[in-house]
Amino acid sequence: MRYSKVISSDSHVVEPPNLWQERMDATKWGNLVPHLGKGGGDDSFDWWFVGSQRIAATGSVSAAGKRFTNPEEILQAGVFEDIRPGAFIPKEHVKDMDLDGVFGGLLYPSAGLPLFGLEDPNLARAIFETYNEWLSDFCSQYPNRLKGVGAVVIDDDVKAAIHSLHRAKDMGLSGVMISSYPRSGERYHHDMYEPFWASAEEADMPLSLHVTTNRFGGPQILNKGKQALNATDRCNNDYYVRQSIGDMVYYGVFERYPKLKVVSVEHELSWVPFFINRLDLHYKDRPDVATYRFSGDSLPSDFMKRNVYHSFQEDALGIELRYHLGVNQLMWGSDYPHAESTFPESMRILNEIMIGVPDDEKLKIIGGNAASVYGFD
Repeated sequence: MRYSKVISSDSHVVEPPNLWQERMDATKWGNLVPHLGKGGGDDSFDWWFVGSQRIAATGSVSAAGKRFTNPEEILQAGVFEDIRPGAFIPKEHVKDMDLDGVFGGLLYPSAGLPLFGLEDPNLARAIFETYNEWLSDFCSQYPNRLKGVGAVVIDDDVKAAIHSLHRAKDMGLSGVMISSYPRSGERYHHDMYEPFWASAEEADMPLSLHVTTNRFGGPQILNKGKQALNATDRCNNDYYVRQSIGDMVYYGVFERYPKLKVVSVEHELSWVPFFINRLDLHYKDRPDVATYRFSGDSLPSDFMKRNVYHSFQEDALGIELRYHLGVNQLMWGSDYPHAESTFPESMRILNEIMIGVPDDEKLKIIGGNAASVYGFD
């Protein structure tokens, strides 16, 4: 079947090669402006560089569909000429959504994700401001069908982060990403972040904790320009987002800001019910470590099922456990145009993982919840 008003809560755009060069001040940043370059030697592939650091690839981030036809061709490396046009041209992006049965798309960056790992927060801020402007232009071509999530670095200058948040909203973006885990030695329950949480709530801007966006103290720390990740790391990428969400829950962020929305992006679902259970268990049984006490009879699970949302792609087990997460908190995404994307088989995959789900719940999970959170009509 073809679902009506399917909203992909997690698709991506691939930044064109002239994005940063045209909009960043080259006289100030020079070779630190993100740019495409060859790997050198026998490496003829295109890589994104910041200075001499190799930051991101152009292959697997744009290999949508190959997993169903030619999985052996999926490589991290690639050349920009092979990138699917829908990854950076709005008209082609919408064409691919039509092909996949998707009405609306919520857009995140591709090469921009690991840029949260840059050590210089001023450089990261300049890059993100540039990206946010470009993303606003991209989405403006189809404002009813494309919504963008900007990027904000907050851990060194909260006032500047609040300015970026409001600027993103003024440009028509529907939310912002912050790092899924802050710098080493900092946690999201620290008092320094309070003004930012208050501003995000007041502006009704959902905050995304996207995979691969840890600051340089986390597991995605840059090692000679490459992410220090192996398969084991990827299988445990929910660890740091659990730390961040747990800190926000346990230290009363959601009690103080009851309308604040935080979205765990691309960390899937099945781990969440066990995590919720553990949050409640330690709150009730270990007040010596869960020292912040909520008013009334509230439990951590109440905030998890009110303030925290989760995007997923193919987590059928998570769908089976949906009542333990909260049906209103789940948002499907296609992850287009990445190699792991469900494109162009999204409808088939949704049919398979939604077997036995009542229609009213199905419509929330595959589009209704994302439409509500991000303002789709």
